[in-house]
Parts: sequence; C-alpha cells; structure tokens
Amino acid sequence: MSKLLLIIEDNEQNLYMMRFLLEKSGFSVIGAENGPEGIKAALRHKPQGILLDIQLPEMDGYTVAAELKKHSELCDIPIIAVTSYAMVGDREQILAAGAYGYMEKPINPESFVDEIRKFLHDYNKGNDKKGV
Repeated sequence: MSKLLLIIEDNEQNLYMMRFLLEKSGFSVIGAENGPEGIKAALRHKPQGILLDIQLPEMDGYTVAAELKKHSELCDIPIIAVTSYAMVGDREQILAAGAYGYMEKPINPESFVDEIRKFLHDYNKGNDKKGV
C-alpha cells in the first residue's frame, strides 16, 4: 500500500512536478489549489503527509498549518512547507505555525523525493510511529 500525500499548491506547474516525482516513486498524491480546499481534503482523506505552499490564495500557508493542527484527527500528520518564501524568519514562522519541515523552491527533482521520505521517516521515528 502506497503512502498518501496531500499537496496544497496553487501553481499548476509546481503541483504537476511534485505529483509526477512522488507518483513515479510509489506515492499516491491528491492535490488542492488553496487552503480551504486543502483542509477539506485532509479531513476527508487523512493523508500520511501534507506538502504545503506558504503563498496561497484565500488563506496563507501559516493559517492553513495552524488550522490543520486544530483538528485532532489531523494534528499528527506531518506538514512540510515547500515554498519560495526564503526570507529571514519565514522558516521559523511556518515551523511555529505547525509545519514539521521546510523546503525551498525551486525544488531539486533529483533529491526531492528523498528529502520528503527523510522528513516523513524522521517525523514518524520521532513520534514512535512506523516510518516510511
């Protein structure tokens, strides 16, 4: 059984690239184009991980991460921010909002899946759960 990941990303090209790389490596992927849609998808599908852009329409990634963590059935799902926000303090701010990991865009297609696997493995190991 493959791991299900939710990608909350409003840029079609970024969503396509991440989905392609992850599915090619055996993950199942669902996508959402904005925060409210992403929260609904997370509640419906209970993914094993969430990849979250920070700069989203309607609701930014900081708010989405905080909202996801408010739901008891979602609070143990690791959130990995994948974003072009790379200013001083952005990493700390998204981690404080509830994200477990942080990756800068543009992603490196050669190492992206391995980085995601490592985040998921380290998160699950740290929470005494079965790793990826």
